[in-house]
Amino acid sequence: MARFAADYRSLREALGQVIVGQQDAIRGTLLCLFAGGHLLLEGVPGTGKTLLVRTLAKAVHLQFGRIQCTPDLMPADVLGTWMIHEEEGKRTFAFRHGPVFANILLADEVNRATPKTQSALLEAMEERQVTAGNDTFPLPQPFVLLATQNPIEMEGTFPLPEAQMDRFLLKSLVSSPSVEELETILDRTTSETQPQAPTVLGGERVLAMQVLARQVPLGDRARSWIARLVHATRPDSEGAVDLARHYVRYGASARAAQALALCGKVLALADGRAAVAREDLGSVAHAALRHRIVLNFEGEAEGITAHAVIEQALKAVQ
Repeated sequence: MARFAADYRSLREALGQVIVGQQDAIRGTLLCLFAGGHLLLEGVPGTGKTLLVRTLAKAVHLQFGRIQCTPDLMPADVLGTWMIHEEEGKRTFAFRHGPVFANILLADEVNRATPKTQSALLEAMEERQVTAGNDTFPLPQPFVLLATQNPIEMEGTFPLPEAQMDRFLLKSLVSSPSVEELETILDRTTSETQPQAPTVLGGERVLAMQVLARQVPLGDRARSWIARLVHATRPDSEGAVDLARHYVRYGASARAAQALALCGKVLALADGRAAVAREDLGSVAHAALRHRIVLNFEGEAEGITAHAVIEQALKAVQ
């Protein structure tokens, strides 16, 4: 436990040497890495989303892959394809791996890819494997997908389907820097030398920390709290809050409960504890639920947000 907390702090400090501010995004990245999940980063251009992912790959010394999502991107460009391989006069079919075969995969501007290409990532995100024809190829472990999207660029974008959104463990909102943070960014990025993150962890250590996080027990009260919170966002549930009952089309899924439990375990270990506290769960509730709540037409017309639904649900379960 002590080593987990120390390694967690070391990695957080290494990212902080390059990334200015963005504490919520950094925490979401670390939680997804050690919980074995995927992260969706949403923010306006120029807020350091891509830099955060590249810095993480360097700090943990893992293989980095990048997909620049565009409307003409095809599934084979992501997963790979079968190709004719000629050697010593013999021709054979060989599978050429795509960029998805990496430990840290960046899907930059993922909402610019067509639904066909977006769906190509579903198997990789859930089952950590790629199927091509009749063959299945496992992805390297650990495997973490970090996708970015810009909320203000609507032209030429394709909204992510609910099935894919649900496969992201967390969704972090990347805010614009403050005046003080912007001054620090100018000092770091316009000087002769730019800061680089040191390598503090390796792939085997990350896998060991993922295993340890799952061994943290989840108490009865924490388990009940998670279940009641998730049900409070479902319009057809007896425990649904008023906003969910009137303005939500689909509430949080079972994956939301799993995300809360796993992130709570990681936060407990990062704080040197072997038990999940409700404060751990409450601090990550918005990131785990905001992308899993789908509003109905009345909710969108009334300007209701997922944030408001989650806030009311949190007050109900407290």
